[in-house]
Amino acid sequence: MTSSESDPGGNQTITHVFILVGFSYLNELQILLFVVLLVIYLLTLMGNLLVILLIKLSPSLHTPMYFFLVNLSASEICFTSSVVPQLLAHLLVEEKTISIAACAAGMYVNAIMGLTEGCLLAAMAYDRYVAICHPLHYTTIMSGRVCALLAGVSWFIGISVEAAQARWLFSLPFCGSNRIPHFFCDIPPVMQKACADTSKNELMLLIVSSLFILGPFLLILLSYVHIISTILKLPSAQGRRKAFSTCSSHLTVVTVFYGTAIITYLGPKSGSSAEGNLMISLLNSIVSPALNPIIYTLRNKEVKGAFKKTVQKVIFSHLWRN
Repeated sequence: MTSSESDPGGNQTITHVFILVGFSYLNELQILLFVVLLVIYLLTLMGNLLVILLIKLSPSLHTPMYFFLVNLSASEICFTSSVVPQLLAHLLVEEKTISIAACAAGMYVNAIMGLTEGCLLAAMAYDRYVAICHPLHYTTIMSGRVCALLAGVSWFIGISVEAAQARWLFSLPFCGSNRIPHFFCDIPPVMQKACADTSKNELMLLIVSSLFILGPFLLILLSYVHIISTILKLPSAQGRRKAFSTCSSHLTVVTVFYGTAIITYLGPKSGSSAEGNLMISLLNSIVSPALNPIIYTLRNKEVKGAFKKTVQKVIFSHLWRN
């Protein structure tokens, strides 16, 4: 029997759909939230696509750092697209149902991108470490083959690890109320609907978090310990400013990514309301991907210079044809 209506005390088996309660409590204000999120989503898509296109069209940006940035922007597009379209649709309807298959697919894509992004940020930190601490060997160490390997490993880790985790979670039976107090299928609230022993799943989640989330974070910290130590040894203040400016954008993105993730998944739950937790999760899922293109364009002279050259080239080409 499918549990399609909320029966908090029931023990019905959930076989077809979940109900994502999400922002139902906002009532008529859901339309306003729809408009705001639609604008942010479109800006996120355009911003990340612009970054990818700009890097592809600008030979001056064909360097390891921007190769990783292309991968990061692609993962951000997939990450936010695994959440926002479904959320936008649900903001316009009364019955916010999602099939278990669609729930599993959305969770899988979302988790892949989160894990992959953490690994890509670690690869970018290593790139900055080599560029600042071993500048004479930079082109040798960060060859095209090494960059492709680092990016490939990042994607492989995300896809393979989360495939196993999603398959394991959705092999469990679900029962009770099918109402999920979230706006997308995240791992913790879906796991709470399982009516079987989830200790192995929780152990796996802890191992994955420790190895592939905390691990890249520690590698980033270690890289920046060496980077800051090297920068402080530079003789001139101008040299120190120039060296730090090459990694300031990456450091800002790392802070936003891990800051919102820590608040979302590791922040105190007991003293916070369900509505507050939803807003924090919204910040992590939607606002953070929108900020990355802004950070890499407004805080990066190379990208701004390449953008101006590309625009001038397009305008000149158009005028020449006319």
